[in-house]
Amino acid sequence: MTETQRNPLARNFNALSLIKFAFPSMIMMLFMGLYTIVDTVFIARFVNTNALSSINIVCPVINLIVGLGTMLATGGSAIVAKKMGSGKTEEARSNFTLIIITGIIIGLVITVVGLLLIDKIIWGLGASEILFPYCKDYLTIQFLFVVGNIMQVLYQNLFVTAGKPTLGLVLSILAGIANIVFDYVFIVLMQMGIKGAALGTGIGYMIPTIIGTIFFLTGRSELHFCKPKVDISVLLKSCSNGASEMVSQLATAVTTFLFNATMMKLLGEDGVAAITVIIYSQFLLTTLYIGFSMGVAPVISYNYGSENVKQLKKIVRICFAFITAVSVIVFLFSFFAGENIAQIFAGNNKNVFEITKIGFTIFSFSFLFSGCNIFSSALFTALSNGKVSATISFLRTFGFITVFLLILPRILNVTGVWLAIPIAELLTLILTICLIVRYRKHYNYL
Repeated sequence: MTETQRNPLARNFNALSLIKFAFPSMIMMLFMGLYTIVDTVFIARFVNTNALSSINIVCPVINLIVGLGTMLATGGSAIVAKKMGSGKTEEARSNFTLIIITGIIIGLVITVVGLLLIDKIIWGLGASEILFPYCKDYLTIQFLFVVGNIMQVLYQNLFVTAGKPTLGLVLSILAGIANIVFDYVFIVLMQMGIKGAALGTGIGYMIPTIIGTIFFLTGRSELHFCKPKVDISVLLKSCSNGASEMVSQLATAVTTFLFNATMMKLLGEDGVAAITVIIYSQFLLTTLYIGFSMGVAPVISYNYGSENVKQLKKIVRICFAFITAVSVIVFLFSFFAGENIAQIFAGNNKNVFEITKIGFTIFSFSFLFSGCNIFSSALFTALSNGKVSATISFLRTFGFITVFLLILPRILNVTGVWLAIPIAELLTLILTICLIVRYRKHYNYL
């Protein structure tokens, strides 16, 4: 059996085959974005826009949970893929198993602490008297499914590392379909309101979690569960490598809080509903960047670990060309379809519709710059340079946004809120280009 047959990451990729390899991850993330959007549409249409606002109020907690899972997943995936590329298969399996067990423990701790402190958490996030009941109903159920949430994030990344991206795609589609079906059953038919939305989402988490666990237990791929060696350095390295993704989620949590607080002050609950639509739409429209970056990261790590410089350069060039093309397409779609998206969410609430429509015309420009920033951060994570990756993520998701979000609304009111992210992405892109040029000789990717 050749190395290419034994490990799909070892193949000689061209533009078409690389995009084809990453395609399942892209579709998987796009589908996740779609069913997240469907979730919020059900809430906006069949509950009310206050319920929609409440989801954004508790969103920082979900960001923290996803951030922890993504940190372990991306950082750990880079370590596992590099060791597989270096021929250390047994060690890679041990590290993989240790990372999964750690994710489960973290999830259980969050569940217990979260349920004990839920009231304080919700008030601390800035919920109003009107939004508090919705927040508590939603967050209580989300806390019960934390382990499933973390596990499905881990498996999404590690299926790619195991050379099974299609399996991850199939499970994500199944989870998305289940979430949509249960949303309809719980929200529309059973009139469970926002509790139904949370329960449908939780069930969606459990499908890839359960099937993924069974898959890795059966040993059907080179990467599977084994008796792990407890190596704290592996966990620390995983956290270090994946720090950028954790930084990104934590930054999103803080900036979401600031967006909510600013919009609540300027426009009340309708303002929070409008920023909720924008944030969830942003997640959907950046899924192509995120999915592509997830899909190609193990390939980059593998070729870096095997010191295949020629192939590494080729892959990175293809990636940047693809990301640039997709960025233009996503921008055009957002700019011209923003009004339609606003109408879908707002329903009969004309005030929310008008606020959101204006927001899209300004916010859309962020998509021209965010794709290269997201991929560059993933690139340095794949090369095990967590510091540079974290710097890019920190600036684009927190540093610049926070500064502009604190300053611009004071000068431009609501327009300042919409401008904060596009300006932050542009400044981050300028810095990212400088970092890529600086490290080009060290990693030989250009």
